[in-house]
Amino acid sequence: MIAIMGHVFVKSVALCGLGLVLCVTSLAQKPSVVSIVPPADWHLTNSEKLNVASVGQWHGDPTVDAEYGVKAMEHRSYRLDGKAADVVLEEGPDSSAAYGLFTYYRTESMQPVRDNESAASGSSETLMAHGRFFTRILPQTGVSAVDLRALLILLEHQQPAGPDNVASLPTPLPSVGLVPGSEKYVLGPVAAHNVAPFLSTELIGFSQGAEMEVANYRSKPEGGPGKQARLVAITYPTFQIARDQFALIQKQLRMNEGDASIFGNRKGSFVFLAFNADPKSAANILDQFNVSEHVSWDQKYPGKKSVALQMLEIIVSNVILVFMLVGFSLVGGITIVLSKRLARKWFADSVGGGPDGEGLVVLNLR
Repeated sequence: MIAIMGHVFVKSVALCGLGLVLCVTSLAQKPSVVSIVPPADWHLTNSEKLNVASVGQWHGDPTVDAEYGVKAMEHRSYRLDGKAADVVLEEGPDSSAAYGLFTYYRTESMQPVRDNESAASGSSETLMAHGRFFTRILPQTGVSAVDLRALLILLEHQQPAGPDNVASLPTPLPSVGLVPGSEKYVLGPVAAHNVAPFLSTELIGFSQGAEMEVANYRSKPEGGPGKQARLVAITYPTFQIARDQFALIQKQLRMNEGDASIFGNRKGSFVFLAFNADPKSAANILDQFNVSEHVSWDQKYPGKKSVALQMLEIIVSNVILVFMLVGFSLVGGITIVLSKRLARKWFADSVGGGPDGEGLVVLNLR
């Protein structure tokens, strides 16, 4: 039995050693990078940290930015072969705040940046949300689209995304009929009043943890010209809060009536409202929302560890586990051998104590 355990131990150590060699080899390899954008050598020429109140110099609203959690900002100047660009960095408490600022300042006339869903470019500025950072780029004349994308990539590498970059972002709104660039993610009453002045902020319930998304949808009422309906989706921490707030909204607004232009419903902890819409178009918009509930658990974020390093940690853990199992097996085998020897010495006349008791199981067949 000890020989069999030794054979298993040698095989286990050999397999773990092979995995360790493969992992170290992968760590030593240099990854190949395919450059999608031609490299542009942007140089940082100046940097200054400012109070959030200074954001008004660059088309911002200090009150709104402070509402999203921004406490300070940084102004940078970059140059490239005689070309220049001003960059304003604002760090929020999490990625959802940065994304909210991005949607708040983005306009429908801005075009999305290729290969970057969280960046949009207009005639006078380019906006980007990455991790906790909301970035404004104000290029001067002569900066091409390729150079601008190179600057965006440079800024992305300088701004870590963090573990909550995707998990904390709101769920995308249904795309059927959605006007591109009209989505707004709102976290406070000031931004809500500017984005949706037709809805009282007291009805939304930001003090109870509400979050709001606003967007325009194309609507074609029967017998009339095409127009845009305004969708408001409000998320609450619990369905009880959503139920109470929806009852308050129903009481204050004239909803779901024959000649009304406001329609709404509640699904779980979500409240959906459609403004400036007829019954048919409102139903088409609201019916796109399907709310489902599931249980999930938080997993430890691996940080900035590479895949190869994570594999190495798994292999080392498996090696330790193999040594523990082999150790337990050896201890168990030695214990059995010692116990049988003691049994033969102390209980020589008992079954298993004599010469016929060398094995674990004795069959005295005649």
